[in-house]
Amino acid sequence: MSSTLQTLEHRLQDGLGRHVVGLKHVVRAALIALLARGHILLQGPPGLGKTLLSRTLAELLGGEFKRVQGTSDLMPSDITGVQVFDAANGSFVFHPGPIFADVLLVDEINRAGPKTQSALLEAMEERYVTIDRRRYPLPPNFLVIATQNPHEFEGTYPLPESQLDRFMLRVDMSYPSREDEREILTQYGSIGREAVPAAADARLEELVVAARSEADTPHVATELMDYVLDIAKASREHPQLSLGLSTRGALALLRAARVSAALRGADFAAPDDVKEVVALVMPHRLVLAPEALLEGVTQHMVTRRLLEQVPVPR
Repeated sequence: MSSTLQTLEHRLQDGLGRHVVGLKHVVRAALIALLARGHILLQGPPGLGKTLLSRTLAELLGGEFKRVQGTSDLMPSDITGVQVFDAANGSFVFHPGPIFADVLLVDEINRAGPKTQSALLEAMEERYVTIDRRRYPLPPNFLVIATQNPHEFEGTYPLPESQLDRFMLRVDMSYPSREDEREILTQYGSIGREAVPAAADARLEELVVAARSEADTPHVATELMDYVLDIAKASREHPQLSLGLSTRGALALLRAARVSAALRGADFAAPDDVKEVVALVMPHRLVLAPEALLEGVTQHMVTRRLLEQVPVPR
């Protein structure tokens, strides 16, 4: 592993590990998304530390953290901002919304209506917000972390495929192990205990810039690119799927594999790097056929079958 990437991951794991317990795999996913300029969807039951993780990540990076709570009455302007008339100047002044942050947490995103969800599409893809025909750039390290509870259905609006496809990675979170949960109770069990803000790491910002450059260096052979394309093609032809991997999804898979290769210190990306990240990149982009849903098939099951079906290049 290169010294820059090694230092960055160590600092993030160490800094976040002081505040959140048992989420090393989520921190690794956040690092991949940060380096590849992607966004993350955290899926799991409430109360697992998703908000604390997001806020602490922003604090460590020295960036601004904003949180939006998904509700049925949330409007797009509540996220992007509004033009307010200034009587003194006789003109409209733009008041930025919470989307103008380094790390934006959209909590329970599936409780916001489709119109509000769509307000994030342009920002997540192009890193701009257009209001009244004017474009406003977002911070260079702009990262969206959204959460949703897959077991909640009342009052929710399932994310459409176009919205899901904007998330580079989806991390499925489950309850912590008994040892990790004991550590959480020990650390936060006191009635007077409050979460202490993480001290900003001055070196992290420059490390992120250098690490992005190094993460782009592993060579991607034509055979590996064909392997990713074969996986995408097989997903589009799979009988248990009505919608397979998109071109954006194939690109995300390749980029994440490249970052994975860089994190292990390799000069080239390998099929094992694709397999390492495929469970984060692919399942949430697949739409099951109605028959598969009735049979209890899941996107993760289909993803595993696709990996078994597609020949691995030598």
